[in-house]
Amino acid sequence: MNYHNILHDDMLNGDGMRVTLFVSGCSLHCKNCQNPCTWNFDGGISFDDDAKCEIFNELSKDYISGITLTGGHPLEPQNLGECEQLCKTIKNKFPQKNIWIYTGYKYEKIKDYSILDYVDVLVDGSYVDELRDISLKWRGSKNQRVIDVQKSRQNNQVILHCE
Repeated sequence: MNYHNILHDDMLNGDGMRVTLFVSGCSLHCKNCQNPCTWNFDGGISFDDDAKCEIFNELSKDYISGITLTGGHPLEPQNLGECEQLCKTIKNKFPQKNIWIYTGYKYEKIKDYSILDYVDVLVDGSYVDELRDISLKWRGSKNQRVIDVQKSRQNNQVILHCE
């Protein structure tokens, strides 16, 4: 897996102060995507031990709420395994930190993915330019949802994350 950037002290891609990992690769190619430079699976930098150490170092800070995986697309088949292993490691090393993932897939299609065992919040649905709404928190278009993953799995229905 490759990645484009690791943001420190990010407040735009989830609740609180976060670390944000922008993975490389997305086959969805949403019209007017905010990150088209991340579409190429071969673009960016190899996600290696140095990148993991950078993330873990940032997550060890008390004021960091958690991590967000975005991109590109973390749940593309080429990225899924590495992203799942990262989420699992983070939950083990930093159980008090939350994990957010942005995906173009709908929750109903991926609700049984094992990566969701480690995810607290999922922003689902492809960006739809015709439904763009800059007043929405943590998402770009009205079709996207901010989902509390663990409550949704427990209740077997979509439970939205409180804003």
